[in-house]
Amino acid sequence: MLENQETQLPAQEILPSTSEEPQVERMDWAWIWEQIVRAGFAGIFTRVATLVLLLAMALLVTWVMDRFYVAGQGISSQQVLAAQPEPTPTIAVMMPVYDVSMLAAADGRVLRNSVLQTNRPARPRYDVLVYEVMPGDTIFGIAQKFNLRPETILWGNYNVLADDPHRLRPGQKLNILPTNGVYYEWHAGDGLNGVAEFFGVTADDIVDFPGNRLNRETLGDYANPNIQPGTWLVVPGGRREFITWSAPRITRDNPAVAKVLGPGSCEGAWDGPVGIGTFIWPTAQHTLSGFDYSPETNHYGVDIGGYAGAAIYAVDNGVVVYAGWNDWGYGNMVVIDHGGDWQSLYAHLSAWNVTCGAGVYQGDVIGAMGSTGNSSGPHLHFELRIGSSRVNPWSFLPK
Repeated sequence: MLENQETQLPAQEILPSTSEEPQVERMDWAWIWEQIVRAGFAGIFTRVATLVLLLAMALLVTWVMDRFYVAGQGISSQQVLAAQPEPTPTIAVMMPVYDVSMLAAADGRVLRNSVLQTNRPARPRYDVLVYEVMPGDTIFGIAQKFNLRPETILWGNYNVLADDPHRLRPGQKLNILPTNGVYYEWHAGDGLNGVAEFFGVTADDIVDFPGNRLNRETLGDYANPNIQPGTWLVVPGGRREFITWSAPRITRDNPAVAKVLGPGSCEGAWDGPVGIGTFIWPTAQHTLSGFDYSPETNHYGVDIGGYAGAAIYAVDNGVVVYAGWNDWGYGNMVVIDHGGDWQSLYAHLSAWNVTCGAGVYQGDVIGAMGSTGNSSGPHLHFELRIGSSRVNPWSFLPK
C-alpha cells in the first residue's frame, strides 16, 4: 500500500492543469504592482492611469457625438462651422469737425477741458509775518526759509538786530517781509518822494504795494501824504547802507577818532614797528565758527573757532591803536595799525595784554579768546582793512 501511494504522488504533481498558464499571468501582474508600490510610485501611477482613462472617455464621447448626433442631422462638423454667420464689417463714419470757438460765441459760454487734477497756484504774500528765532538759527538760514535775501532780514529788524548779525538770539521776534526790501517806520514830516529816493525806488512802488494798504484817493499830496506817523511800510526792492559800529580806520597818527566806539580808544600819536605785508593766523586753530565774511549781512570779518583763553597773536608788526571795551557789540577789542594802510582787528576777547601805543611784532600774544560783547560762544572775530576797505581775510591768511 505504501508503495502504491508513493508512486501515485509524483503522478499527481505532474498532472497537466488547464488553469496553469492563466495563473502565471496573474502572478506576474501582482509582482509588477508590488514592485511599483515598493518603489513609492503607487500614487503617481494611479494619477497617470486616471488621467489616461479620463482622456479616453473624452475621446469616446466626441466620437459618439460626431458619429450618431451630427450624422443623424445629415450635416458634417465642417458644414456646421461653415454655416456660422460672417461678422458684419465695420463701416467708418466721418465725424463732423466742431469749431469750439464758434460754439462758445453762440451762447456766450466759455468752454473748458476737463482735468482730473487741479493745480492751485501759490498766492503771493503781502503781509509781514512774525517769526520767533529758534536755537541754531542764522540770518542766512532764516532768509533761505522764507526765500529772501539775508540783508532783508536785517533791514526789516533794525530795532532788534541793529544791522548786526551777532545780535541774533533765540526767542527774538523778527519781522519777515513778504518781498525783498526795507521795512520803514513813517515819521511826521516825511514825504513819499524823499523816502522813495533814499531807498532807491519810486513813490509809486511804495503806494502800489498791496500790503501797505494805501488809498490813492485819500493819500493826498506825495510831499505831505495822509499817512499816520508810526505806520510801518514795506519798501519793495528798497536798499540802504548798513549802519555799522565796527572800528573806523584808526591811524597811529590820530587814534582818537575811535572815541565813539568806547573806552578802549587811545589818545596821542605814536611811532613804532611797521608790518612786512604778509600775515600769519591770529589763532592756533584755522577753522570757521559762526559767521563768515559777508558784506550782504554787514559782517566784514571771519569768526575763528577755538576755546576760551586760547592765545591770540598779532598777524603782523605794528602799533596798538585801540585796546579795551567796545560799546557796539565787539566786547573787548584790540586794533593794530601795521602801516602801509593796513590794520587788523581782534574782537570778543576775554582779556588783552597790550596797551595803547605799544609796539608789537608778528606772532606776539596780544590777548585771549573769549565771548564778550554780542557773542554766543568763544571765538575770535577777525577783520583786515586796507585803507577804507575791509577785505576778506581768507584772501590774505595762509592757506
